[in-house]
Amino acid sequence: MDLRLNRVDYIQVGVTSQKTMRLLPPLGKKATQKVAIADHDGILTCFGIKKGEAVPVFKTLPGQKIARMDLGGAAGTPQEKIFVCSGSQVRGFTKKGKQFLTFEANLTESINAMHVSGADLFVCASYIYNHYCDCKDQDYYLSGDKINDITCLSTENLTHLVPVLACQDRVLRVLQRSELAYDIEVPGPPSVLELYKDKGNMKLLYMYQFELNFLDFSLGEEILYGTTDGKIGLVEIGERSAATKWEIDNDKKKGGILCIDTYDIIGDGVSDILVGRDDGTVEVYGFDSSNEPTLRFEHVLSESVTSIQGGCVGKESYDEVLTATYTGWVTGLTTEPQKAEAGPGDEVRMSKETQSKVEALRAELEQLQVKVLQGREQYQQTSQSSTAVSAVPVFSINDKFTLCQDDASYSLTLEVQTAIDNLLLQSDVPIDLLDVDKNSAVVSFSECDSEPNGNFLLATYRCQANTTRIELKVRSIEGQYGTLQAYITPRLQPKTCQVRQYQIKPLSLHQRTHSIDQERPMNRLSLVGQFSFAEIHSWVVFCLPEVPEKTPAGESITFYFHNTFLGTQLEATYCKGEGHFKSDNISTISILSDVLSKEATKKKINLNISYEINDDSVSHTLNMIHPKLEYQLLLARKVQLIDALKELQVHEGNADFLIPEYRNILDESANLLEEYKKQPAHLERLYGMITDLFIDKFKFKGQNVKTKVSALLEILDNYDLNSLLDFFNEA
Repeated sequence: MDLRLNRVDYIQVGVTSQKTMRLLPPLGKKATQKVAIADHDGILTCFGIKKGEAVPVFKTLPGQKIARMDLGGAAGTPQEKIFVCSGSQVRGFTKKGKQFLTFEANLTESINAMHVSGADLFVCASYIYNHYCDCKDQDYYLSGDKINDITCLSTENLTHLVPVLACQDRVLRVLQRSELAYDIEVPGPPSVLELYKDKGNMKLLYMYQFELNFLDFSLGEEILYGTTDGKIGLVEIGERSAATKWEIDNDKKKGGILCIDTYDIIGDGVSDILVGRDDGTVEVYGFDSSNEPTLRFEHVLSESVTSIQGGCVGKESYDEVLTATYTGWVTGLTTEPQKAEAGPGDEVRMSKETQSKVEALRAELEQLQVKVLQGREQYQQTSQSSTAVSAVPVFSINDKFTLCQDDASYSLTLEVQTAIDNLLLQSDVPIDLLDVDKNSAVVSFSECDSEPNGNFLLATYRCQANTTRIELKVRSIEGQYGTLQAYITPRLQPKTCQVRQYQIKPLSLHQRTHSIDQERPMNRLSLVGQFSFAEIHSWVVFCLPEVPEKTPAGESITFYFHNTFLGTQLEATYCKGEGHFKSDNISTISILSDVLSKEATKKKINLNISYEINDDSVSHTLNMIHPKLEYQLLLARKVQLIDALKELQVHEGNADFLIPEYRNILDESANLLEEYKKQPAHLERLYGMITDLFIDKFKFKGQNVKTKVSALLEILDNYDLNSLLDFFNEA
């Protein structure tokens, strides 16, 4: 990383949504650019920077929450018209602030993604895509899963406009008019799309290569995507097919991608990739000699980055990365060096410009302190009045509850526009809280009785001052389902809190995938009954995560899943009156059978249930559990030895007399204890899964083997895979 950028905070507006800040085109080469930003108060603000201060150009009146912003204009002219969407309405403003367009899309849902290209307007609600030309309806498409973002391939290289949708089911959908041309599988749920605009020779090289070898791609363009689990990729999209150029994995477990832009901030003639993440990380990726993306710069802000742009804002001829955060801060990371003047006696003096800034900030701070004191006194006086009514302060919460594939846990991220005082977690199902390195809050657990109140977890997190974002990790047990509730209390007066609920589903550790291995030994569950397509779909939504709530179009649907903890698989195919489920894990089939039966009983629907059990699947599942169980047993034994080995080391004065294996345990003791601490009850979970597998195997044969569980646990305490397989076969 050889790029140095210095942080400058410009202005704060209200809470912002994803992709609601844009830089207007410069009036001349290297001239400063104006910034347009929209917030949840419905205010569109446009400002420029003069002498380090934000100077407003225009500001609209408050209104409905603004969800997206884009720039547009006639083809071949500067794209300086500002378009914003609120609810199902799109408005257009000139760079001076004059409103020239109010267009009502008449959608039943609010617009959450938008793209403008000349006279063409592309808008997306949760599942619906609409294309308008000169405000007249052109095309319509109903997506199979939620649409997170949209972009459109440039008309310069293509015969007609080609929209690309980023959909929650890990797919980019390329449309042709109102039809799906083809889709592209990506490694995670895509959250943002951006055309890769390369000013350097790399684009020409690619185009030349594809014109020679792959005729389809001679019309193609490159699109960058970012996923909710933090991966970045580049795909070359043609009219009939696509190719993945490269992917960047999220090895360091950073946050999900919220925004991407391209700009040559390094100054090597090739457009760099600017990335903003939901954990506050800002990244700049350049390209090495082999055209592979390389991280050149990283900076961490204290809150999620909702928008990112590259340009020239603060001072002429100095490029910068401009970001907008969730709470509305507009921050620049500029190439302008921060200079300090050295005076007599080696004292460092601030420049006159910086001194005047500091004095202005001090004066503003004093004014704010006086206003706060006056407001507090006024509140105390009115609160003593018999007619006074206490108003509950309103605050926004940005929350995300997602399954992490790497460690089979759920990540709960909560972000508030003001400092968090405390957070209470309550769950009516057994879950484990896992350690998170980024979390500095102090946690305390309360005793809870699961029988009368249904409480399995009561935990309180007390946050440090100025904490606006908190990240937690929990791990659930498949087969046990219910609700996790978070009570968020900010540092506001009078005290108030908001409650957020998150469903723990019966097969909570399963994640959507594009395909499964059909060669594995499979168990089958079949349901037949008088139920509609919508009813069985609602049952599948209740059982499994990442299934769209909207009933799919067509007469039948197939979903594929894999278990993030064990690696087992599930295929679900269903239609009106019929459902078929296949899995290489008997316990998955057992959980599905129990839950679907209960849901059908609630609706008073009779089900004809049949099973096909493959005995080979049991040994297959045990073999998949084996390496995890062996590793956890070895880790537990090493941790048990640490205290005794440390005592011996103290007693003898050194550890030279120990065998290499024990010396290695002492050397690695800190890492071993940390890993063991991060995975509480991991071994017990594996024991529980093997026990459930044992009971479920014989349940389908009509036998109750619960009396033999104690013998199974004895074998697990003296674990050997062959002995375990023999026990399952002989029981």
